[in-house]
Amino acid sequence: MTSASQTIDLKLDKRAAAGGARGWLVRRTRRDWLYALLVLAAGSAAFAVYGARMDIYERAILIGAVPSLIALGWFWRPVQALSVVVGALSLLAIGLYQVDGRADLARADQVFLLKYFLSSQSAILWMSVLFFMSTVFYWIGLLAPRGRTAEVLGSRLAWVAVTLALVGTMVRWYESHQIGPGIGHIPVSNLYEVFVLFSWLTAVYYLYYEDRYQTRRMGAFAMLVVSAAVGFLLWYTVVREAHQIQPLVPALQSWWMKLHVPANFIGYGTFAIAAMLAFAYLIKQSATETQWWKLVPLWVLGIVLCFEPLVFRRDAAANEGSYWFVYFGVSALIVGGILAARRRIAERLPSLQVLDDVMYKAIAVGFAFFTIATVLGALWAAEAWGGYWSWDPKETWALIVWLNYAAWLHMRLMKGLRGTVAAWWALVGLGITTFAFLGVNMFLSGLHSYGSL
Repeated sequence: MTSASQTIDLKLDKRAAAGGARGWLVRRTRRDWLYALLVLAAGSAAFAVYGARMDIYERAILIGAVPSLIALGWFWRPVQALSVVVGALSLLAIGLYQVDGRADLARADQVFLLKYFLSSQSAILWMSVLFFMSTVFYWIGLLAPRGRTAEVLGSRLAWVAVTLALVGTMVRWYESHQIGPGIGHIPVSNLYEVFVLFSWLTAVYYLYYEDRYQTRRMGAFAMLVVSAAVGFLLWYTVVREAHQIQPLVPALQSWWMKLHVPANFIGYGTFAIAAMLAFAYLIKQSATETQWWKLVPLWVLGIVLCFEPLVFRRDAAANEGSYWFVYFGVSALIVGGILAARRRIAERLPSLQVLDDVMYKAIAVGFAFFTIATVLGALWAAEAWGGYWSWDPKETWALIVWLNYAAWLHMRLMKGLRGTVAAWWALVGLGITTFAFLGVNMFLSGLHSYGSL
C-alpha cells in the first residue's frame, strides 16, 4: 500500500513539474519569442561567417551561448533590450570601420561616431564617466529630501554605462583581430580589460537586485565599488597606456581563458557587492551609536573599501604618487561624509533584513561561480603546465578565498549566521579577495607573474 502511494505521489510530482515547465513556456510573450528568434539568427549568422576560423571549443562556446542568452533574457527581461542595443551599436561600429569591404582602424580617429562614441577606447571612457555620474546621482537620491528623480537618473546612467562597456568590449574584440594574424583575442586578458569586465558585471548584478527588490537605495553603496574600479582603470589608462591592444603571451593563448576569467570575475563582482552592502548594513546598524571610539573600525574599513583598486607601489613615479594622493583625499572625504551623515543615510536605506538577504545571495552566487572558475583554472593549468595544482601563490590565495566564503556560507546555512558578524566577515572577505586579485601579482612571484603590473 505504501509503495503504491509513493508511486502515485511520484507520478503527481512529475506531472506537476511538466505542468510547471509548460506553464513557464506559456507565459512567454510575443516579445520573448521574437527575442529568441533574433538571438538564434544572430548566432547562426556568426557561425556561418566565422565558423570556419573557429576550433571545436570556440564553436561549442558559440553554440552554448545562444540558448544561454535566450534563457537569461527570458529570466530577466531587461537583458533583451540590452542585448539588442549592444548588438546594434557594435555592428554599427564595425560597419564604420569598413572601407571597400576591408577594415581600416585609422578610421577610429577620422569618423565622428567612432572617434567620440563607438571605438573601443571612446566607449570605455564614456562608461567610466557615466559610472561616476551614476554614483553621484544615487547619492543625491539617497540624501536629498525628494531624491526619487535623482535615483532614477542614477539607475538609467548605470544602464547606459553598462551598454557602452559591452559595446567597447565587443568592438575591442573586433579591433584586435584587425591588427594582425594571431593577435585577436577576447578582451579579458590583461588588467585593463578585466577591470572593464569587473565594472560592468558588478553593475549588472546590482541592477538585477535593484529590480528584484524594487529599491534604488542600495545603489549609492553598490556603485561606490564600481567607481573605485573605474578610478583605477583611468589611472592605468593614462599612466601606463594600458588600453593599447597587445598580443597574448603564450600562457594565455588558450580557449580556457574565455571561460575561466569571466567566471572568476562574476565571483569578484558579487563578493564586492556583498561587501558594500555589508558596509551599508553596519552604517544603518550604527546610526544610533554615540560613542565615537566604537566607530573607529568603520572609519578605517571605509577608507580601505574606497581604496580597493588602489595599487601601492614602492617605486611609484612622482605623477603616479600625486594621482593617488588626490585619490586618497577624495576617498577619505567620501567615507567621512558617509559616517557623518550616517543617521540620515540609515533612515533611507532598505531594512537590515533586505541588506542581509542581498548580501547572502551575492555571496552564494559568487561562491558558485568562483568554484566553477577554480575548477576551470585547474583544468587550464593541467593543459598549460602539466599539473592541476602546483601551490603557486595565485592558486594558494584562490583557495584561501574559496575557503573563506565556503566557511561563511556554512555558518549561514548550518548555524544561522546573521547580522554584524556576517557583515564584518563579508568585508574581511573583500580584503582577502582583493589581495588574491591584485596583491599576489604585485608582491609575489610565480607561474602567474605574467599578470603583474
